[in-house]
Amino acid sequence: MTTTSARPALTAQARARRPAQRSRRTWHLTVIGIVLVAIYIFPLYWMVTTSLKTEDQLFTNPPTWIPTRIDFSAYLDTVFGNAQMMRSLANSAIISVGSTILTVVIAAPAAYAFARLRLRWSALLLLPFLLAQLLPTINIALPMFALFSQWGLVNTLPGLILADTVLNLPFAVIVLRPFYLTIPRELEEAAEMDGCNRLQAFLRIVLPVVRSGLVTVAAFAFVMTWGEFTFGLTLATKQEVQPVTVTLNSFIGQYGTQWGPLMAASTVVAIPIVVLFVVFQRYITGGLAAGSVKD
Repeated sequence: MTTTSARPALTAQARARRPAQRSRRTWHLTVIGIVLVAIYIFPLYWMVTTSLKTEDQLFTNPPTWIPTRIDFSAYLDTVFGNAQMMRSLANSAIISVGSTILTVVIAAPAAYAFARLRLRWSALLLLPFLLAQLLPTINIALPMFALFSQWGLVNTLPGLILADTVLNLPFAVIVLRPFYLTIPRELEEAAEMDGCNRLQAFLRIVLPVVRSGLVTVAAFAFVMTWGEFTFGLTLATKQEVQPVTVTLNSFIGQYGTQWGPLMAASTVVAIPIVVLFVVFQRYITGGLAAGSVKD
C-alpha cells in the first residue's frame, strides 16, 4: 500500500518540476541566442560607430567603443558630397534591379521545366548548375571578359547585368525547383480541364502559388548582385560604369586606409540590404522553409 500510494505522489512531483525545467531551458536558449546575435551584429555596430568618430577617436588605445563626439563629415563629404560615389550607387542599383528581374524571368520557367516536364537525364542536366556554384567567380570573369570584348559589352551596364545574371541563375534554379515540387499536379490538371494550356496554367496558377519562392530568389539575387566585386572590377574599367563595391576599394590605398570615409560609405551601402531583409523577412523565411522538400 505504501509503495502504490507513493507512485502518484512522485508522478505529481515530476509533473510539477517540468514547467521549471522548461523555463530554465528556455532561458538558456535565450541567452545563447542573444550572445550569437550580439556576435553577428557587433561588426555592423563597429562599422556605424567608426563612421561617426572624429579623426582623433579612430586610433585611440584602448579603442573608443562609444563615440564621445559625433562627426557626420565622412557622410557629407565622402558619400553625399562625392559625385563618383553617388554615380556608383546609382550604377549598383541599376545593375542589381536589372539582374534580379532577368534572373527571376529566366529561372522561373527553367526551374518549372526541371520539376514538371519529363526531360531525359534531368538529374544530369542539373549537374552543370551545381558545378557552376562551386567555381570561383574569377574563373568565370576572365573568359567572360574575352567574350564580352567581342560583343562590345565591356564597360556597359547591360554587360554587368548579364554577367551577374549568369552568376545568379544556377542558385535561383536550384532554389526554385523544390517549390514547384510542392505543388499538387491536380491544380494544373484542373486548369487544363478549364481550357488553359500549359503556359497559361503556369502563369495563372503556378506562379501565384510559388510567390514566396520568387520573392526569396529575387531577394538573394539582389543581395548577391549588390555585393558582387569581381565582375565590377574586370568588366568595368571605366569609373562611369563601376558599381559601388569597386568604388569602396578606392578607399584602401598603398599608404593606408581611410577608415572614416570607408566605414561611412559601407554603412550607406549596407542600408538597402538591411531594409530589404526587414521588409521581406516573412517571405524569405517562409520561402526557405517551404522550399526545403525532398524529391
